Amino acid sequence: MIAVVQRVSRASVSVGGELVSEIGPGLLVLLGVSVTDTPEDAAWLAKKISGLRMFRAPPGEPERSVLEIGGEVLAVSQFTLLGNCRKGRRPSFTRAAPGPEAEALYEGFCARLCDLGVPVGAGRFGAMMEVSLVNDGPYTLLVESPGAPSGRGILPDSRE
Repeated sequence: MIAVVQRVSRASVSVGGELVSEIGPGLLVLLGVSVTDTPEDAAWLAKKISGLRMFRAPPGEPERSVLEIGGEVLAVSQFTLLGNCRKGRRPSFTRAAPGPEAEALYEGFCARLCDLGVPVGAGRFGAMMEVSLVNDGPYTLLVESPGAPSGRGILPDSRE
């Protein structure tokens, strides 16, 4: 799984002009699910994101996580994060999980965040969505689960 995680003052998602979900201070998570992802990847990523210290704290104190500030997460499924643009001009999405499998893992990710105590707003899976946000910082991270596909040209990390 691949997630683009943005610290936001507020964010919302609409479908066809109808507001589907909105959050106040917290994180906007754009989530890509690959063909190799498992429920364990969804649980790992939810735990990692819920504990990321991305929020300011008073001087001399450690930064805080979305859990510690009582923030929310707006999770939006985005298969295009799995697009491979290395060859040609048309992205290949062969690494993106098929709809039913991706939807189950996306919902599992959201459910795991809720289990961890993070209020979650969600987009509408498979819909053409309009996402609005006020990026706070800006502070944006790319977070990948241990099972994330390689080869996107991103430097490998230690997977801690």
